[in-house]
Amino acid sequence: MSVPELSTGDIRTDLSTRQAKLKWVIVIDAGLPVGRQANAAACIAAAIGRRHPALLGADAEDADGFGHPGLPWAGCSILAADATTLNTLRGKAAEKEDVLVVDMPDNAQSVRVYDQYLEQVAGTKAADLTYCAVSLLGPRNRIDKLVGKLSLLS
Repeated sequence: MSVPELSTGDIRTDLSTRQAKLKWVIVIDAGLPVGRQANAAACIAAAIGRRHPALLGADAEDADGFGHPGLPWAGCSILAADATTLNTLRGKAAEKEDVLVVDMPDNAQSVRVYDQYLEQVAGTKAADLTYCAVSLLGPRNRIDKLVGKLSLLS
């Protein structure tokens, strides 16, 4: 999984998120309870920010001088899928060279010790993993083709 390259001209904070060349989505298992959906979205977003820091815009400062950390200038759509669709989507996206895939296997929400999570993933074949969420970051047209039929999470 390579991180999509961005040239200086690709980072356009003066344009609508719909005009950005880069698209970011998080697809969540719609069958999860709402708290687990929120947890998955937050964890995935943190991982994306670490892998692609250029996605974050400049910090803002309000009229009283208080700072507010930079947010993703490209925006992020939160979409819903069933577990089977989520696994299929992850597999298709992983085959695309210019799409960054960040996933959250479901066992990440069932253990409280990170080393145990790592051990469980290491002991599970890729085909046997199931996911709470999958995030995709890449060229708008590529991402749209992958998630075009999915609806917003509600």
